Amino acid sequence: MSDQAVDLKRLGPGFWKDPYPVYAKLRAEGPVHRVAIPGRGEGWLVVGYEEARTALAHPGLAKDWGKGNREWKALELGDPDAEGRPWGRHMLNADPPDHTRLRRLVSKEFTPRRIEALRPRVQEITDRLLDALPAEGRFDLMDTLAFPLPMAVITELLGVPDLDGERFRAWSNLVVAPDLDNPEANSEAFHRLNEYLRDLIEDKRGRPGDDLLSALIQTRDEDGDRLSGDDLQAMAQLLLIAGHETTVNLIGNGLLALLRHPRQLAALRADFSLLDNAVEEMLRYDGPVEGSTLRFAVDPVEIGGTVIPGGGTLVVVIMASAHRDPARYEDPDTFDIHRDPGGHLAFGHGIHYCLGAPLARMEGRIAIRTLLERCPDLALDADPCELEWRTGLLMRGVHHLPLRR
Repeated sequence: MSDQAVDLKRLGPGFWKDPYPVYAKLRAEGPVHRVAIPGRGEGWLVVGYEEARTALAHPGLAKDWGKGNREWKALELGDPDAEGRPWGRHMLNADPPDHTRLRRLVSKEFTPRRIEALRPRVQEITDRLLDALPAEGRFDLMDTLAFPLPMAVITELLGVPDLDGERFRAWSNLVVAPDLDNPEANSEAFHRLNEYLRDLIEDKRGRPGDDLLSALIQTRDEDGDRLSGDDLQAMAQLLLIAGHETTVNLIGNGLLALLRHPRQLAALRADFSLLDNAVEEMLRYDGPVEGSTLRFAVDPVEIGGTVIPGGGTLVVVIMASAHRDPARYEDPDTFDIHRDPGGHLAFGHGIHYCLGAPLARMEGRIAIRTLLERCPDLALDADPCELEWRTGLLMRGVHHLPLRR
């Protein structure tokens, strides 16, 4: 590994379109690298599979933003001594015992049974959205299905069906992929979203319904513990954003992979029993989450033979690179719906493994199968090289995916 940090921003827009050659080069040099991360200052990337798995579950890497170094806090919060967090405290930026408490309380209501009960509604919404497609010609998958389906599902689940989808989409985009040239817009998105959620929670307190957010407001643990107002606001933000962003890009990236690999598409059309495995391969091959949410090395941590210094050093685990590691997957750059992609890290690993993974999988399977069944001549209607990809290391996906039927 070179002593000089790799400046990812200098790699240009080509890196966002196809980061995999860069990750392959880094992996060949070592599994852990010091880098300059766009909008984040200097930190460390973990790019090897085994090292990524280790880092995601490493107790020495903290999730609490308050444990980050002063340089990171200054970049993220504007004030190195600020106590507030733009996202508030939720499961993804808390460590035990806080994380244990929050996850236990949320898990009491965000249950597999509640998620499975949504299956008929997910199918109904998918059918309605596809009914609105033109009988023939061009349409944008992201605008017509990939975004509105998970947005409708998560808002109904939480009990906020009147949320302005386009306004929320703009906020969410800036939260997960900040505009590096416009920090004011990023801050405004955070504030608008938090104002909306604060008002929503107050309304739910007075008029609870048969929805997840109302249940979270009322739930209590055996010892009487419950979520505070700040807990609820942060959790609502996490569930709304994480509850749709992953699925949006699973559908978009998954369809794009199928359309760019006609033999794999034909095999799936011929045998939909391959669907579950195909979705897992989509998650591995070009998954919706490129890199992990932030971690901080409070004390020095050794990963893959590299010692990451302590003091709140920023660490990002790149799952997209781990999934292309030839030490874990044979011929990893090949999209193959017949392979066993078991062990992929698309939903994380360890105590922060995504609670919403079953919901994302269900929505992805229903959306992809229904679209393929109803559009037998579906084809990509754009040069793949011209597609515009989202920037940042968190979410990976295209802004638009033009298709024709």
